Amino acid sequence: VPDSPTQLVGGAGFATDFTEAEHLERMLSLDDVFDRDELVAWSNRVENEVGRDPHYLCELKIDGVALSLVYRDGRLERAATRGDGRVGEDVTLNARTIEDVPERLSASADFPIPAVLEVRGEVFFLLADFEALNASLVEDGKAPFANPRNSAAGSLRQKNPAVTARRRLRMICHGVGRTDGFSPKTLHEAYTALKAWGLPVAEQTTRVHGLAAVEERIAYWGEQRYDLAHEIDGVVIKVDDFTLQRRLGTTSRAPRWAVAYKYPPQEAQTKLLDIRVNVGRTGRVTPFAFMTPVKVAGSTVGLATLHNAAEVKRKGVLIGDTVMIRKAGDVIPEVLGPVVDLRDGSEREFVMPTTCPECGTTLAPAKEGDADIRCPNARSCPAQLRERVFHVAGRGAFDIEGLGYEAAIALLKAGVIADEGDLFTLTEDDLLRTELFRTKAGALSANGRRLLDNLDKAKAVALWRVLVALSIRHVGPTAARALATEFGSLDAIMSASTEQLAAVEGVGPTIAAALTEWFTVDWHRAIVDKWRDAGVRMADERDASVARTLEGLTVVVTGSLTGFSRDDAKEAIIARGGKAAGSVSKKTDYVVAGDSPGSKYDKAVELGVPVLDEDGFRKLLAEGPPKNPAD
Repeated sequence: VPDSPTQLVGGAGFATDFTEAEHLERMLSLDDVFDRDELVAWSNRVENEVGRDPHYLCELKIDGVALSLVYRDGRLERAATRGDGRVGEDVTLNARTIEDVPERLSASADFPIPAVLEVRGEVFFLLADFEALNASLVEDGKAPFANPRNSAAGSLRQKNPAVTARRRLRMICHGVGRTDGFSPKTLHEAYTALKAWGLPVAEQTTRVHGLAAVEERIAYWGEQRYDLAHEIDGVVIKVDDFTLQRRLGTTSRAPRWAVAYKYPPQEAQTKLLDIRVNVGRTGRVTPFAFMTPVKVAGSTVGLATLHNAAEVKRKGVLIGDTVMIRKAGDVIPEVLGPVVDLRDGSEREFVMPTTCPECGTTLAPAKEGDADIRCPNARSCPAQLRERVFHVAGRGAFDIEGLGYEAAIALLKAGVIADEGDLFTLTEDDLLRTELFRTKAGALSANGRRLLDNLDKAKAVALWRVLVALSIRHVGPTAARALATEFGSLDAIMSASTEQLAAVEGVGPTIAAALTEWFTVDWHRAIVDKWRDAGVRMADERDASVARTLEGLTVVVTGSLTGFSRDDAKEAIIARGGKAAGSVSKKTDYVVAGDSPGSKYDKAVELGVPVLDEDGFRKLLAEGPPKNPAD
């Protein structure tokens, strides 16, 4: 079959580099509402603007990955991810492997195929297929995906489309962008046409009139959501009439004619089988709950952090308890507390270990009064070593694809690295001594070659990423950016006094003391020296062309922006002399509110702090605050 996905993919010979793809029409996200009051407020705004109570479409909000398809004269030309709403990634080869995505549109007597059709939809996994995929990954010795949404994103962005083809991705269409030769009057009519052309449309979508009918749909699917074949996290409500949609318009990030009602987190009961401990990269020993796996918010949960011994005591949980747990979307599961009435006397208290479960070193708080206890054997504790090596590759550090948890363990086990300092001097011979990167024929695997290439590319990352990668306690991306902006080089940071470090906005005495202490340790400095000798860049090139338009200003970013990741927004603020704060106070100069801004937006309104949308943020970055406060 010439147009079948397997024929189009052609096996492992094809690959995609995910080049940029510009959307024909901007691909917006949705504003969220979380309760009836917010829903009523949105409905009132709609009715006040259009002068009447319109018809709405109620659609299931599938928890997946947004995808845009472009058909020209009925043939699939391109598929792209959302990206920043204007430009996404071209994933055409991978999208062609999805059984719901037709290569050619079907002819229809009622709806002639348009010259250009831009379709928006959601790519997702059926729960049964997600569980089968995870089972096969575990069988192959690979880490399973945390939830169906993550697995859909990972599967759609596979560099080899043949891998995507083996994973049973599905798609549902939920909107149209640009159309040439197709002018429906309503979204309902558009969906009817999409279905006639062979595109997948959700059967559960309902056209209703009035807010009461909308609320009935929300309540119905709230009860039925866990009986569906796929995950949903809410109901999307859209004004059906395209003329009314155009009258309502959009904000910089979302349409005013649509909103997503998000369901609250689900709680569930399960058995606390044991409380175990984990040793982190800075030596922190953290107890976690080991539970009978239970479905919560659409995914199976069997583990949850308990933070420290004091938190275990505060929650009052005993090993053997029936406990209540809560999870919402991608948020880490939380143990709320015990169901005391179900105790039978067999439960027992958790006793925090006194020695490290990995290396046997005596545990102790880093300083008197700390709630956390730590393993002080930072240099050779196996757990700390593998966690630090894994951390170096993280997205907030060097961002090295191919250096995952399994690879970190394999490199240490093979003895080709003693610690993270040796990563950038790895050679082909080193990887050939590591079973994970060796083919059955004894040659270097493709993954091994990619790892060497990615390690080489990572040597040129920004200075703040190098700082984060060093695993200095308390030094996260925010403090690292501030230090990199202030000092410009690692040598300057190492030479600075504790007082000079503490004076940097966003650093303070605790982080400054941790930095000073870290750099006094010989083997820590040896890691820096090894990286430097291997060619890792230890200084940022100053960009004199960036005006310091935000000098002395404190800016808080909340919600999702279409043109900036959260890290990009913070970097833009800091590069212009501003402080990218994490909370709103009277000292905050501006709050930038993206999609789903949450409590920080409410706090800004309460305190009278100016709130900017994304366009206002861009103007602030370019021009700084108005010269006249009344502007």
